[in-house]
Amino acid sequence: MAERLTKSATRNIFYGGSAFFFVIFVALTIHSHLYMTSTSAPTSAMTDSIVRGKHLWERHSCINCHSLLGEGAYFAPELGNVWRRYGGHEDREGARAAFAAWMASQPSGIPGRRQMPQFNLTEQEINDLADFLEFVSRINTQGWPPNEAG
Repeated sequence: MAERLTKSATRNIFYGGSAFFFVIFVALTIHSHLYMTSTSAPTSAMTDSIVRGKHLWERHSCINCHSLLGEGAYFAPELGNVWRRYGGHEDREGARAAFAAWMASQPSGIPGRRQMPQFNLTEQEINDLADFLEFVSRINTQGWPPNEAG
């Protein structure tokens, strides 16, 4: 047996290793794709009101203060689980009424608290935003946020 690698042995190791790690890469990519499509919220459930709610979220730059599923600013509460906190999974209409009342009461004027601005949203816009937040609450976040308060 030779003490050093020959040119052909080196080439074979390079091509064999490249092929092996390419196969691993493709397998992990397929696994990630299948995992993400099977565990997250189905895109077929997207309605026009959810899309309009997402546009409201973006137009009013809610992400500048709030976080959504861990993304955004941490100045105000996480809103990925706000629908659950309002009890939307048990009482959908009650959660909608509580959410609308919360939006109408802003800014609350409580001294020492950060104040959310009043956006003067219409009833339709509040319903669209509620639909968007309800949709986000159905995404499998694997335990995020770590506490119920957001």
